[in-house]
Parts: sequence; structure tokens; C-alpha cells
Amino acid sequence: MNIKTRLLGAILATAILASGLARAETEMLDQVVAVVDDDIIMASELRERVDSITQSIEARGVEMPPEDVIIRETLDRLILESIQLQKGQRVGVRITDAQLNAALQRVAAQNGMTLDQFRLALEEQGQSYQGMREQIRTEMIIQRVQQGNVNQRIEISDQEVDNFLATAEGQKMTQPEYQILHALLAVSPSAPAAEAERAEAYVDKVLAEIQAGSTFEAAVSAPGPYTFSGGNLGWRKLDDLPSLFSDVAPALAKGETQKVRSDSGFHLIYMADRRGDESMVVNQTRVRHILVKPSEIMTDQQARELVTDLKARAEGGEDFAELAREYSEDIGSAQEGGDLGWTSPGQMVPEFEQTMQITAIGEISDPVKSQFGWHILEVMDRREEDMTDRATRNKAMNYLHNRKYQEELDAWLRQIRDEAFVDIK
Repeated sequence: MNIKTRLLGAILATAILASGLARAETEMLDQVVAVVDDDIIMASELRERVDSITQSIEARGVEMPPEDVIIRETLDRLILESIQLQKGQRVGVRITDAQLNAALQRVAAQNGMTLDQFRLALEEQGQSYQGMREQIRTEMIIQRVQQGNVNQRIEISDQEVDNFLATAEGQKMTQPEYQILHALLAVSPSAPAAEAERAEAYVDKVLAEIQAGSTFEAAVSAPGPYTFSGGNLGWRKLDDLPSLFSDVAPALAKGETQKVRSDSGFHLIYMADRRGDESMVVNQTRVRHILVKPSEIMTDQQARELVTDLKARAEGGEDFAELAREYSEDIGSAQEGGDLGWTSPGQMVPEFEQTMQITAIGEISDPVKSQFGWHILEVMDRREEDMTDRATRNKAMNYLHNRKYQEELDAWLRQIRDEAFVDIK
């Protein structure tokens, strides 16, 4: 569909300023500044958002853009938000109060506060806590709409993953990481042999104390005839380690210490921790399920009664797969007879996974409720699977996906903007 633009630039700025952005003494009536498909944007909305952006820019102490630029860009942002919110409304995207509260608690925690403290802090600053809730709800809906539409535009082939893993960047990304503590007892290469032997004997004594149970830090900092230098190198990938350490690190187990001689003296290298090179053997479950969602025409109790009845019918001899095809509202699995394939720990929502773990092979669970609705599930099989190589490939795929995401998001936003009916008054 077309974009209809009647007034832009100075004309738009003048209209909005006249409606209140210039803070004229005479308060004017609110008015529509844009029609966006089935929605409208009011001057008061634009005014409030511009005020918020202006305050944010002032708080950061950066140069303020021209007012007409702020108005133009803010209106365009509101138009895009409206388009996305309408898309979310059409497909039934909802943010529950529980999900919203959890998001607000995360925001509060990032500011070192409890949720109550965060609410009081907002009110002390003259901001509306309820307004903040609705702002975050809006952002969460938009994020879900974006993810649902953009993710399906991104395709990553096995060949792309192979090619990436063959590059230096891919190999470095998938390298294990090491946290190494280091202590050096400096000895000059020209030092007399007897002096070097005494220094090495002291290093061997300290190493023996560590191997006997003393902590690395305590052993190397204890008073003695020699003083160690060094410290914690932090988490580093193999390629980021000095060659002295990169030659030793791969063979060192967590908690192990090794002595190394170099031109600088005697080194004690302690592997405090390592990650990224563990074998990943996981317990997987093959499961199928039937999902019934409460709706305007089906109450929560009716949904539970239906899955209870479906369980009885399946246990009475009816084919679970056929029941799933007929009744399940999980679009992704219904036509597969409810089969979710092999699932790994953490892949399912907690309520579903807990029920799956306590259900024996061949049994059908009692009804269980999740954020999606009421389920019954049947555990078909269990196995142990080595996921090490798959985890590496998934890590590379996620990296490639994230690299493509912003590009595809920008393209999708341009597309929906072009397809929308927008009439700027």
C-alpha cells in the first residue's frame, strides 16, 4: 500500500509546536498528527515522546539536534511502533503481568534496587511507575513481533557454518578459554649455576606446597628468601595467551600447577579454571504432546477437562498421534502427531520439562499447565547423546544469526513502513 505524506519539515514542526511543544501559554486541543493503518497518533503522544527524548539528550550533555529533526525522527519512530503493535495485536501477542513483573524486576536489579525501591525512585523523580510498566510492555511486544518476523527471514546453511568454522575468526570463537594464575621468580640467564639451582629449589618447594593442598595465592605470597611477581591473567582464549602459556595450557587440568623455565626465570602456572572444551553428553528425551489453549470460547477449566479426556482416550487405546492431529493447538507439532523429537535439558518451559522428567517411558502424563496452555505428554524414549560437535556448530550458527539479524531487521522495518498506509496530517 502507499504512504501518503501531506506535510513535512517546517510545516509539521509548526503544527506540533503550536499544539504544545513550544509550551505556549494557551493550551490547545489535542489533534491527530498521523493515521497509521487502523491507528492514529495524537499530538499529545508526539509531544510527550519529544519531551522525553529532549530530557534524555540534555541529561547526557550532548549537542541538541534541531527541533524539527527531533520531531521528524520521533514521529517516524512512533509510526513504526504503531505498525508493529498492530501486527502484534493481529496475531495475538500478549505480555502477561507475570512476564512484565519479571522484566521490571530485572530492570530494578540492574539499578541495584528491589522492585518496590525502583517504583519509589521513579515517583521521586516525577515519573509514573504505571507509565514505565506500559512502556516496557510495549517494548516487549515489539521485540516479540520483530523476532517472530525477522528470524524467519534468516537462513544459515550448513555450508555457511562450515565456511565460518574454517576461518581464523571461527576457529578463535570456538576455542576453549582459560583462567590462569601466574607467578614468576626472576632469574637472569647469566646468573651463576648455583644461584639458579637455589632459586629452582625454592620454586620446587612452593610447588610441592601447592600440590599438598595450599592455595596458589597463599603459597606464592608466603614470606621467604625469594619474591614472586605475576598475577591473574583473567579469562583468555588460547590465541590470546603468551606463547609460554599457550604451550602449557591445553594439557593443564583445572586446579593443576606446572613449573616452566624461560629466559626470565622460573614460572609457576596454575589453571584456576577452563571452559569451552568440555565433552557435552546430555540426557535427551523423545516426547510428543497435545496442547489445548484457553480462549474466549474455551475457559481454562474446559481446556483442562478436554486434555484430561484426551488422556483417558489415549490410555483407552486411541492413537495418541491421531488425537494430536485433531485436537492439538501446537501448530509446529500437531501435524507430526504431537512429536517434538529429541529434546535436551532446558529446551522446554519449566513446567513441561519437570513433568517430562518424572514421566516413565510409554506413559502419558497428567495434565500440566504452562504459559502456552494445558498439555498432556507421552515420553517415547530416552538416550544419552554426545552434543559436543553440535554445540560448537550451534555456537557458530548463533554468531552468524546475530550478525545477520540487524541487517534483516532494518530491511523488514523498511518493508513494513513501505507497505503501511500512513497519512501525516
